Amino acid sequence: MAARSGYDAVVVGSGPNGLAAAVTLARAGHSVVVYEAKPTIGGGCRSAELTLPGVTHDVCSAIHPMGAGSPFFRTLPLERYGLEWIQPPAPLAHPFDDGTAAVLERSVAATAAGLGADGPAYQRLMGPFVRDWETIIRAFLGPIRPALAFHPFALSRFGLSAVRSARGLAEARFRDEPARALLAGISAHAMLPLEQPPSASFGVMLALLGHAVGWPMARGGSQAIVAALAAYLRELGGTIVTGTEIGSLSELPPARAVLCDVTPRQLLQMAGDRLPAGFAGRLGRFRYGPGVFKLDLAINGPIPWAATDCARAGTVHLGGTLREMAAGERTVWRGEEPDRPYVLLAQQSLFDPTRAPDGTQTVWAYCHVPSGSTADMTTRIEAQIERFAPGFRDRILARHTMNAVEMQAYNPNYIGGDISGGVSDFWQLFTRPTISPIPYATPVPGLYLCSSSTPPGAAVHGMCGYYAAQMALHGALSTRRTWGLGDLLPLAAPSEPAEVPSRVP
Repeated sequence: MAARSGYDAVVVGSGPNGLAAAVTLARAGHSVVVYEAKPTIGGGCRSAELTLPGVTHDVCSAIHPMGAGSPFFRTLPLERYGLEWIQPPAPLAHPFDDGTAAVLERSVAATAAGLGADGPAYQRLMGPFVRDWETIIRAFLGPIRPALAFHPFALSRFGLSAVRSARGLAEARFRDEPARALLAGISAHAMLPLEQPPSASFGVMLALLGHAVGWPMARGGSQAIVAALAAYLRELGGTIVTGTEIGSLSELPPARAVLCDVTPRQLLQMAGDRLPAGFAGRLGRFRYGPGVFKLDLAINGPIPWAATDCARAGTVHLGGTLREMAAGERTVWRGEEPDRPYVLLAQQSLFDPTRAPDGTQTVWAYCHVPSGSTADMTTRIEAQIERFAPGFRDRILARHTMNAVEMQAYNPNYIGGDISGGVSDFWQLFTRPTISPIPYATPVPGLYLCSSSTPPGAAVHGMCGYYAAQMALHGALSTRRTWGLGDLLPLAAPSEPAEVPSRVP
């Protein structure tokens, strides 16, 4: 569909954050157009037949605890537009060489029951967080703002654990390997060394969401999430233009606000001539993290896990012990590919039969690699799977791979293969993209950043887009003549959540 000559707002990029920003502005009554460079919308939330005809793979994101728990998504009628969450019986399994596995169950008590002597410690750690999960999610899925002071006891208790390193928290809280490895494997989603704070924040938050809302997948593929957002946006009067790459802001139609679902490096390319030198310099110092190597497989039958509990889980972490995973992640940060990588694996078709024909299953897997790596990690990933599922290799029908450089070619926001929109260490977790009390705004009037390079960072939750749009509504799209730091005060998390639809096969 061709764009008209002028809009209230233009959004560059149709990933979940770009669409969330557009929906937020359209719900407020503004005319919005979204430009997407690729032929299909979605950014890091797309699905495609990568291996065999009729076999649907999630190209990037696959499992969505943040999506199911997102305060913004829960205010939207996305189920009306075809989004259906499928909940595996267990969110996560972490197998070991002796044929056993630690399992993140939906309940804290059931998880603790499988952790032996560390069960009571797990309940003491996670029980209070699960009771306060909505307060914690609303406070931490966004920028630093006054709401953080409204529940000091619950939030400070969470924060004292979250600010630690994953290894430090795991070894301080637990005595035995199953509980330590379970927490460390979840924390490794941070793409930080496990000895580095605040890597524990990812483990505690994702475990909390596993108990509160599960780790679901979207029926039919992750593309269903952005398809629902796009359908809702169009119903609100918004326009989406695909196959149109924006190299400069001068290529956009006139608008009062421009929101860019891109990283700082791309914003510099698009708007560098308009940005003050100091701000441009700070954007130029934004740091990107390690990349990923992605492997998609079509296999003949399910993965033959030695630990049968793995067959109940939508996600499986392959890395062995805490020490082994920590060593592998340190290797990546030294600029080397690990021989035994920590592997994140999802087996969606076990629980979503729409993904593959009868008799065929999908395997979605990736591991961390140095930024810009061109190494082929296929053999090493498959060796990790075979290690915990003997006979797995004999079931492979077809493969599709993308190294870190190819990941960036597929999605330009993945700089060097970094799927997180930038390093999430202490410094950049709270200063994305620069030190500023208004993280989404730029010095250019009406220009905003709404990607995962802003708070709260990576994952399919739409919160970066929501908050950037709120900033635009209080700024460039406001009828007031001036605005400033005081306008941050209304930026509360979305309220009145709808019931989260779920389906347990």
